[in-house]
Amino acid sequence: MILPIYLYGTSVLRKQAEDITKEYPELPKLIKDMYETLERSEGIGLAAPQVGLPIRLLILDLNPLSDIYPQYKGVLKTMINAHIEETDGSPVSREEGCLSLPGIHESVTRKEKIKVTYLDENFEQHTEWFEGYMARVIQHEYDHLEGRLFIDHLSPIRKQLIKSKLNAILKGKVSCDYKVKGIK
Repeated sequence: MILPIYLYGTSVLRKQAEDITKEYPELPKLIKDMYETLERSEGIGLAAPQVGLPIRLLILDLNPLSDIYPQYKGVLKTMINAHIEETDGSPVSREEGCLSLPGIHESVTRKEKIKVTYLDENFEQHTEWFEGYMARVIQHEYDHLEGRLFIDHLSPIRKQLIKSKLNAILKGKVSCDYKVKGIK
């Protein structure tokens, strides 16, 4: 089932998400629905707060990047209760966008390597290092679990320059090819 993407201004995007257990109601269905939603919205990452749930669940589908990054062909990853344990490497700036902030793309600086502890969909624990673009995508989605958005990394002047776009989202003046839920 395609879920609505919660837009900038909805309170769930600013809440710190909670860890869950394998008894979380209908978790396999939720994960499946999130992957369907991600594919429909043509994104590469989605966190549970973006579909209205303040839980520590994020998914990645890097297949759309496989033309540029062949190593990402077939890469799907589910991370439950993810926690970034360590960062390393040089800060790298790249443009980012977000399904919850349609029409906004800005350069964000992030570390190039991260160490993440998480549970997979079978609740098996993993601790892995990720680098490059995958590390960036995980950090972006991880921010959602912490109640942050990529725009929080911007300088005050950059935030001022996108203020009218943010206000338009708050007023529901957005154009998306996917189902959304804004503030009322």
